[in-house]
Amino acid sequence: MRALLLVLCLLALPLAAAPRVVSLAPSLSEIMLDLEAADLLVGVLEGDERPAALAHLPTVGRYGQLEFERLLQLAPDLILIAPGSVPPAQQAQLQRLGIALLVVEPQRLDQLGDAFIRLGERVGRGEQGRRLAAEFRAELDALRQRYQRYQREQPLSVFYQIWHQPLYTIGGEQLIGDALAVCGGRNLFADLPQPAPQVSVEAVLARDPDVILGGSNAELSAWQAWPQLHAVRQNQVWTVPDKGLERPSRQMLGAIEQLCELMAAAR
Repeated sequence: MRALLLVLCLLALPLAAAPRVVSLAPSLSEIMLDLEAADLLVGVLEGDERPAALAHLPTVGRYGQLEFERLLQLAPDLILIAPGSVPPAQQAQLQRLGIALLVVEPQRLDQLGDAFIRLGERVGRGEQGRRLAAEFRAELDALRQRYQRYQREQPLSVFYQIWHQPLYTIGGEQLIGDALAVCGGRNLFADLPQPAPQVSVEAVLARDPDVILGGSNAELSAWQAWPQLHAVRQNQVWTVPDKGLERPSRQMLGAIEQLCELMAAAR
């Protein structure tokens, strides 16, 4: 009888409310989808890519431009943040408001699996997070095996152009640089500590990359003025085959595969 009363008491307790989550990075929104946790999202940050499953969600601003009034109206329990998605002053303001923040900042592909687990546990999808991490690591290992012959050769130096006026690239400790390494490439400015350093044309000329990658042909056309560059001479100035390289979620594996196929042509 006592055991029965205990069970009845437990059933009478209110269930913990599911967390209301706002994602402030398109990559984190994609991870929530991968975790089968899209039902917990109540708001997202506007981005260039938005899965159809999230099209109905209200936005709370754009990258680097958080709209506080909209955000607070959604009464989130948890806010997901990627490096740079929220200016430091606004992030500090969110902390002062007492809203729980989860900053997800993997710097290596191997750490991305850990991020899946951590995020999954935080939103009550621990099992899904562990499964997603295991699948991601297995597929990443398969990619590395497929392109290992290029990893053993002299790496191709790659200038990854984020923007052209002014000229921005990727620095060290970047997932994109790790993706280049899978394909047998080397980030031309891996020695710079900033995530997205501004560089000069002269600096690119001095380092003379084998390959130049950028967002569009229009952004890359200016390099034709420098025919002495190895990448220009070899017609290896290409658009990034899949912009998913810049969104660290599971879909990044497909983007890396396309990058490796493109870079194999440069051999």
